[in-house]
Amino acid sequence: MNENGTRKRSRSPKRPTRGRADLSRLRRMTEADIRRTAPAELADLPEGFWDDGEVVTPVKQAISLRVDEDVLDWFRKTGPRYQTRMNAVLRSYMARTKKSAPVSPQKRHRRRSA
Repeated sequence: MNENGTRKRSRSPKRPTRGRADLSRLRRMTEADIRRTAPAELADLPEGFWDDGEVVTPVKQAISLRVDEDVLDWFRKTGPRYQTRMNAVLRSYMARTKKSAPVSPQKRHRRRSA
């Protein structure tokens, strides 16, 4: 520890940091290993579920968003990374809405008058 009582973090590659995958371990896993260790909610996915999946690497932007209290409580109860799940729900809605009817630029930027 230094004089401020803080410790310098080790840069040891022994364990991945939170949110980082151990890619070398994942590459060594068999399909059976993956099925055995996967979360229960993934067990009943239909064959080909991920076939139309897209890798999305958007730039994140911090915002202030007001949501109903019960909605926020529900997402928080789902555990860590609930904001990521909220974003996924919004992205899914956006994708479905885009397929059915594009939003006109006038509606997208409309503001309430004072």
